[in-house]
Amino acid sequence: MVSVGMSKLRCTHLIFVDPGAKINGCYNREVLLNQQLLTAIRQVSGDFLVLHQDSAPVHRARETIKLLQRETPVFISPDLRPPNSQDLNPVDYKIWGVMQDRVYQKKVKDVNELSERLVKVWAVMQQNVIDDAIDQWRRRLRACAWARGGHFEYLL
Repeated sequence: MVSVGMSKLRCTHLIFVDPGAKINGCYNREVLLNQQLLTAIRQVSGDFLVLHQDSAPVHRARETIKLLQRETPVFISPDLRPPNSQDLNPVDYKIWGVMQDRVYQKKVKDVNELSERLVKVWAVMQQNVIDDAIDQWRRRLRACAWARGGHFEYLL
């Protein structure tokens, strides 16, 4: 699952990876980015978009980087991202944890039930949880700079 449009507005799209899909550079570009994410991101952000991904191998693939440089107004390339960049993404450092706690309150039977729970949990997510996560960003960015891109959670 990928969330799109994290801002003080509200994420409007949840995109799920096809069950059993091998997530490689080609799948990431052709299915996730071209068919789903870039369109959804443009709907939410219009022309204002700064794209930042983590350093997963599919995100660093040469063809993926070329696509994003061509298709997004501002793309932060992998060589400019700190190694612990997930610690700078509100979805990674806050939202997923809250969702995980709520989704797994009971054992999940299968992928369909997991998808349903994720959609339901997201639908009732309170805006203040999202706002609080976003409000932490500057403090996290400062801590990352202080740690020169290294681990910085201990500074928060």
